[in-house]
Amino acid sequence: IYESTVYPGCTEEDCVPVLEKESGLKYNLDFFCAYSPERVSPGDPVHTLRNIIKVTSGSNIETADFVDTLYASIIDAGTHKASSIKIAEASKAIENAQRDINISFVNELALIFDKMEIDTKEVLDAAATKWNFLNFKPGLVGGHCIGVDPYYLSFKAESLGYHPRVILSGRYVNDQMASFVVNKCVKLMVKKNVQAMGSKALVMGITFKENCPDIRNSKVIDIVSELRQFGIDVDVYDPLAEKEQVNNHYNISLITDIYKQNYQLIILAVAHNEFLSIDFGKMKNPDTILFDTRAVLNRDWVDGRL
Repeated sequence: IYESTVYPGCTEEDCVPVLEKESGLKYNLDFFCAYSPERVSPGDPVHTLRNIIKVTSGSNIETADFVDTLYASIIDAGTHKASSIKIAEASKAIENAQRDINISFVNELALIFDKMEIDTKEVLDAAATKWNFLNFKPGLVGGHCIGVDPYYLSFKAESLGYHPRVILSGRYVNDQMASFVVNKCVKLMVKKNVQAMGSKALVMGITFKENCPDIRNSKVIDIVSELRQFGIDVDVYDPLAEKEQVNNHYNISLITDIYKQNYQLIILAVAHNEFLSIDFGKMKNPDTILFDTRAVLNRDWVDGRL
């Protein structure tokens, strides 16, 4: 049973031939395959394995029935048996691609509204009063799922002669958000006559999402890298991330005390619950820039936000 996110057709077109070659067995005669995509979201205490509907599939009717019954025995929310492995694979691929595209839309709005000098969160709050408005939030899109999986679908589409425009344009917008945040912060520093070169910055959070220790494919790293390109000395603080893992993966030594230094720039990159109780007003000097990538902090404290 495969559970990893793949492009439609991967299980039977790529994995099965390897299994046949290495084992000497015949597919759907000597062995059978199934696909049931993982849907658990890291750091989400509500949507756990047992209370998320499980999509199941099998290489033939008997296998599909067996696998569906197997998962139904442990999944309280029930199962959905797809008619083929490829259908199940595609369903997972579009779940993540859809979310990526929805976030890219509000990210693009944030870029547009910045030029208009209007606050994105206020616009979204007003629009969200309509019953069918999809209230996604702008921000960094990283992790091992949403920021990666759309490429699987686009790869398969291109191999069939179709160039996906919406999927890849969404990826393009989301991938440039770290650069936008850094450039916006530097512009805000210039407005306050703060020299970027040689200044000190604090980046709050390094995990790819809030209230989660997972640092895989975190786009916060892009913010750190771009800040350093401006000659800014960067400290990173994240009490949820494992220090050794961060150091090994990104060569960054997490700090443990955010009050030791005077910072000219503070960026809230990840909205951990622990950060929401910090009085950033007391952390700021008159010339400190505070940028909120998640629009969760007191509006009076921040100099800019997505």
